[in-house]
Amino acid sequence: MRKLVLGLALATTTLGPIAADAAPAATSPLSADKRFEALSNAEYTWRSSQSGPDENNPKGRARLPDVGPKAQAERLARWTQVSQQLAAIPLASLSAANRVNYAVYKQQIDALLAAQRYRDYERPLSADTSFWGDISESSRSPFRSIEDYRNYVAMMREVPRYFDQQTANMRAGLARGFTLPQVTLKGRDIGVAQVVEAKTAEDSPFYAPFQNFPSTIPAADQASLAAEGRAAIEQAVVPAHVKLLAFLRTDYIPHARPELAAYDLPDGKAYYQSKIAEYTTQDLTPDQIHALGLVEVAKIRARMDGVMKQVQFKGDLQAFFNHLRTDPQFYPKTPNELLYRAAWIAKTFDGKASQWFGHIPRSRFAIKPVPADIAPFYTGGRGGPGIYLVNTWNLPSRPFYSQIALTLHESAPGHAFQMPLAAENTNLPAYRRDTYLSVYGEGWALYCEALGEDMGMYETPYDLFGYLSYQAWRAARLVVDTGIHAKGWSREQAQAYLHDNTALSDHEIETEVDRYIAWPGQALSYYMGQLAFQHARAKAQTALGAKFNIRAFHDAMLEMGSVPVPVIEARTDQLIAAGGKGPYPDEE
Repeated sequence: MRKLVLGLALATTTLGPIAADAAPAATSPLSADKRFEALSNAEYTWRSSQSGPDENNPKGRARLPDVGPKAQAERLARWTQVSQQLAAIPLASLSAANRVNYAVYKQQIDALLAAQRYRDYERPLSADTSFWGDISESSRSPFRSIEDYRNYVAMMREVPRYFDQQTANMRAGLARGFTLPQVTLKGRDIGVAQVVEAKTAEDSPFYAPFQNFPSTIPAADQASLAAEGRAAIEQAVVPAHVKLLAFLRTDYIPHARPELAAYDLPDGKAYYQSKIAEYTTQDLTPDQIHALGLVEVAKIRARMDGVMKQVQFKGDLQAFFNHLRTDPQFYPKTPNELLYRAAWIAKTFDGKASQWFGHIPRSRFAIKPVPADIAPFYTGGRGGPGIYLVNTWNLPSRPFYSQIALTLHESAPGHAFQMPLAAENTNLPAYRRDTYLSVYGEGWALYCEALGEDMGMYETPYDLFGYLSYQAWRAARLVVDTGIHAKGWSREQAQAYLHDNTALSDHEIETEVDRYIAWPGQALSYYMGQLAFQHARAKAQTALGAKFNIRAFHDAMLEMGSVPVPVIEARTDQLIAAGGKGPYPDEE
């Protein structure tokens, strides 16, 4: 599940020579490498210590981040200093491996520093995520030992302090007009209300770990830990949620800004440009991205017309969309129908995996429904290490024809495949194994949807159309995100554009548009990342001809961890220079 972090995503930088040898600078390669490694390792160790609950780090469960003014000032100072120190390291004097590490690491520092300067921490929530939701989610992580439980109790005891700090940050954002748009906050307090309205501590979602202890924990310890948990919920968790709920309902939501655009935020144009850099890792303007999106949507619509003719539908594309949105044959009648189909699709890919990938992650994943408290405004599915969440709420908005594309994206070979591969690659420094760059991770997952066509995963024309609808949805994000944040589009205008160009249900369109409104720039990462992988593959295929090996190409892309677009391009050039030989010995 997600780690509660301070908000890491990456911005753009000039890479300089990565794959090719560079002329030596005055400083020797050894000293430059040592300086860079000491700097990056020390900063990343410190950065990791700033984080909150993490299922992979049991001790991390014992605390919540310090997000108060002193800690925020220290982060700004630290990342400013690191940025200056990085600039003083001569890139040409680094080893080839560290030139790549430098490019990836500098992306991280640039993004962290920009977010700190714009005080992103004063908006610690989005349309479907929040700091209180992240804490609640920690109760769903696996608990294996007495230490896990005691750390969890200690973390719950910190909730009042943490909520007070977050509330103070949100008040500061409120005072300067730096809030989420009010329309995206409707009903978002439901998770807080559910904690407040629980009749007893045992009814609280925070008590869930105490309902099922591992058999290895003695009964006496189970009773003692359960008592500690009840006390922490009653004395710390519930009062903090009562206070937060009053703030949200009385102060924050009623006084949140009515405007939608990032351009309307303080220093909004520069802020949105920083988000474009963060989420695309490329130097692009809103106008360039908007125009690209229009072109890509038109291409996909042409393919949609072909599928519509294939199934001999009588009517135009809008009529076909309506048919797909309303015909009961395309929709599950029970949650299990959706969950079982997701499992079938995932196992179908397992049977094909060795033909397309040489290196498979050791980590497996579970398929579970999205928790009920967030399902009404959550996406159709979401995946990551060990989990593929399928949204079974509002079944008439969860079509079967989109599920193959969704499953390839969220489970394997998408997020639940790519992220563990990065984490398992001990040849990478920790800041490349553990962090997530949206343009890479979302771009890869979207590329996996397209790979499904190569793999023969789409069994019917309707499945193929569902994939094309998903492609159009992501290409349309380039249009909608820039339209909302830079071109003055209304919420209704954005919804209409998705309605006219995709087969998404009206409910999904509404939740998606609200997500783009609340999270400027993030929606751009998907299609821009997919284009990077597709361009890289086409370049390698053209250059290598018969020597091109799809398994070697995929392994080369996945061995890097989460990297910016220029590093994807440089790794492709390296693969070509090596004659198509991948990172593992059997790939020729």
